[in-house]
Amino acid sequence: MEKQNIPWWMKLNLTIEEAAEYSGIGESTLRNRINTEMYDFVLNVGRKKLIKRKMFEQYLEKITVI
Repeated sequence: MEKQNIPWWMKLNLTIEEAAEYSGIGESTLRNRINTEMYDFVLNVGRKKLIKRKMFEQYLEKITVI
């Protein structure tokens, strides 16, 4: 079965790389933040961390400094 490429705006969850590209926040900054603090927008799938897109958008709308 061939893996389909789904556009990020149709995904419920984003990889760190996708979230960084989408938000303009560097990958290392995102990784450091989610590894040191608890956020509602992080979904742990085993050792992998995904970003809940809609909750991440809401979080970004509220903050002024990262």
